[in-house]
Amino acid sequence: MLLYYITDRTAFPGDEPSRRRRLLDKIAEAASHAVDYIQLREKDLPIRDLESLAREAVQIIGQERKLATDHCPLTTALLINSRTDVAQATGAHGIHLPANDISPQEVRTAWQETCGRGRLAREISPPDPLISVSCHSAQEAAAAAKNQATLALFAPVFEKKDASPAGLEALRQACQAKIPVLALGGVTLQSAHSCLQAGAAGIAAIRLFQENDIATVVRQLRSELGSLSV
Repeated sequence: MLLYYITDRTAFPGDEPSRRRRLLDKIAEAASHAVDYIQLREKDLPIRDLESLAREAVQIIGQERKLATDHCPLTTALLINSRTDVAQATGAHGIHLPANDISPQEVRTAWQETCGRGRLAREISPPDPLISVSCHSAQEAAAAAKNQATLALFAPVFEKKDASPAGLEALRQACQAKIPVLALGGVTLQSAHSCLQAGAAGIAAIRLFQENDIATVVRQLRSELGSLSV
């Protein structure tokens, strides 16, 4: 099962430096417990501040990987929301595309062209980016697969402030796409099982990871996968 943490430093209390520290601590916690993807979704930050935060996140994830063992490898990938330029400049593993953004194919073309121009870009950027895409219907999930996305986030399954929940049947239909589809939107430890039963390849969330002990969340979510295979 794939686990995908979406960041929101504004949900932490305190001033900006405090929230930034809390967020980086949470990123380290997620990486140390093998959360597969972390999406840096701090859309309000000026590009210079976002780039600085992304560099620190990349460094933290790299440190956690070095601490891993052969028996317990860590493969956490950092994705930057929307900003291909920031992802490449900081050595992130890829990007997340909101709905109605450019296509994954366009991102891959631009990424590979940029990596071919300079030595620094070649050294710090992976040759082929990981790309997640926001989807709200089975058609959008199928289009994401056709356009070479790595995975799709289907939302909102259960809740979202400004949208009606799509529900489990819509999730089930979206999961027919030929890429992994993760359930997003009000998913809890209690409802994760039904998402997996509907065919989701994993769970994406902000609050589930950010407001709880990640070791506990990961353990319980992975146990749900085990219960499905019994």
